Amino acid sequence: MATSHSLTPIWLVSHGTVLASAVLATSRRDRRRGLSGVRVIEHPLVIQPCSWVHSFGMKTAIDVVHLNAQGVVIATSHMKPWRVGPIIRQATLVIESAAGSLERWNIHVGDEIEVRHVEQ
Repeated sequence: MATSHSLTPIWLVSHGTVLASAVLATSRRDRRRGLSGVRVIEHPLVIQPCSWVHSFGMKTAIDVVHLNAQGVVIATSHMKPWRVGPIIRQATLVIESAAGSLERWNIHVGDEIEVRHVEQ
């Protein structure tokens, strides 16, 4: 992913365990771009506000996590390139990550994920 000043480093934490270091898309441009064109996903991308994603222009499959305002996982999916995901109206935040992340993190609907800002 190209380095951008509008991508803020964060931690994804669940049940007191750090799942991954990630980046938060804080500009409209970065939220719109997502992971399009990325061949290797080094860090998950958190998009907020967001209730749906697509994988147009993506070079690889991704795992997607939809969270509500309380940080509860309300939907998960695996998306191949060039697909349109469902709109999850209750979602306020979406995490796009490398395929296999959901299994590696052992994340399921009903789990809580905290987006924790990195202290600098």
